[in-house]
Amino acid sequence: AVKGTLRFQVSAALREGQITPTELCQRCLSLIKSTKFLNAYITVTEETALKQAEESEKRFRRGQPLGVLDGIPVAVKDNFNTAGIETTCASNRLKGYISPYNATVVQKLLDQGAVLVGKTNLDEFAMGSGSTDGVFGPVRNPWSYSRQYKEKSAPKSHSEDKESEWVIAGGSSGGSAAAVSSFTCFAALGSDTGGSTRNPAAHCGVVGLKPTYGLISRHGLIPLVNSMDVPGILTRCVDDAALVLGSLAGHDPKDSTTIQDKFKPFELPNLPDVSKLSIGIPKEYHAPGLSSEILALWSKAADLFKSAGAKVTEVSLPHTRYSIVCYHVLCTAEVASNMARFDGLEYGHRSDMNKSTESMYAATRREGFNAVVRGRILSGNYFLLKQNYENYFVKAQKVRRLIAQDFGKVFGSGVDVLLTPTTLSQAAPYTEFIKEDNRTRSAQDDILTQAANMAGLPAINVPAALSERGLPVGLQFIGRSFQEKQLLTVAKWFEKEVKFPMIQLEEVKRHDHGVFQHQKSASFS
Repeated sequence: AVKGTLRFQVSAALREGQITPTELCQRCLSLIKSTKFLNAYITVTEETALKQAEESEKRFRRGQPLGVLDGIPVAVKDNFNTAGIETTCASNRLKGYISPYNATVVQKLLDQGAVLVGKTNLDEFAMGSGSTDGVFGPVRNPWSYSRQYKEKSAPKSHSEDKESEWVIAGGSSGGSAAAVSSFTCFAALGSDTGGSTRNPAAHCGVVGLKPTYGLISRHGLIPLVNSMDVPGILTRCVDDAALVLGSLAGHDPKDSTTIQDKFKPFELPNLPDVSKLSIGIPKEYHAPGLSSEILALWSKAADLFKSAGAKVTEVSLPHTRYSIVCYHVLCTAEVASNMARFDGLEYGHRSDMNKSTESMYAATRREGFNAVVRGRILSGNYFLLKQNYENYFVKAQKVRRLIAQDFGKVFGSGVDVLLTPTTLSQAAPYTEFIKEDNRTRSAQDDILTQAANMAGLPAINVPAALSERGLPVGLQFIGRSFQEKQLLTVAKWFEKEVKFPMIQLEEVKRHDHGVFQHQKSASFS
């Protein structure tokens, strides 16, 4: 049951009484404990989850389930507010902070009867691309412990060398991706500002959907970049992503950026014929650093569509080469503004420094933020200085408009969906990844994903194949604004054609050696 798809297997098993919500919840909680070494969760909400499962069970007995998500275990990235449960953003700044309200997306999941099993790990305040920079330690990619990876990785003689072989989960939603990949939940929420859902989805071999900006409410998502942040969805198949999207999308009076039109949930059709599709291949996404293995996979995927009758054409997005620099300026500028609220007065960590209000502010922010967050705040404030504002921030906004217009021209020419790589390479070993600083890594890892955020377009990672080292590699589909059904239908067809293998996790209990003891119990108030 824990390895089934949400829509067609698990929900049906619950309805038919083959398994109860409590049994399903207990199995997922047991897997969370036996995969604790992955460090995917910051808080495990065992008591709350079992109570929710019990209530779900009562509804099933009455024959009145709330919907397809009733009784389904889910996880939420720890930058979404959850009433009565600690929300830390993987930071010292918010350690111990308990929100008085639920984020809209969390509330919608609960209203559908979903069972919240925990809050997942991330880079501090979602600033990173590896899930390695949070105060609770790095997230380990479940594929590091898969039979597929072990069979293809070179044997080491020393146990410490063996231990250092594990690879990163990607970021910043690495905890959510690892949680879904390791079967500890069926769906998880991430956030996506420049690729933070799609990047870890590619590395962990799961589906990662970034919806159109404004389709899902951001209310209760602790903001990084207001103009680009989107709640992301991580699942094990495209159908499940569509199901969760249907539960979350729509107008929210608490978020003025959400669409006014009513959203109608949809089921994805099986696409027997792709001959009427036009697939665009942006030549600018053949970026420096793109591995030969991913390039070959990208070409193979294009040939797959072509051989099935689709029209496949090379297209140009000329301002793409400026996008990562533009993104850096806009991202840090908004970060500087958003982080100003963490002054130590209202909530979260407050320094004991009491010489003056100014010294308390400075000490609180120095103690509460790591070097990555402080660096982005400094960069953003530099770009927003009066003498720099026109040359950096305003100019970046103009380039952002040109990037959005590039996409508009391509889609206006008849292209239905763009096909690109998601990442430049497969997941890197942790020891290699940390040799470069966060800013360098983020610039490299966001290069293929952040343009969709700046244009506000929907995009999805679909697992495509295993690399020569036995690690997942994903490809990205980018669609027209608010055309999620078309995008997901194409993604589902591709998913069915490539038949990505299921992870074969081995000896998970052997690794349960009591590390990462920060995991806590929590319950709703």
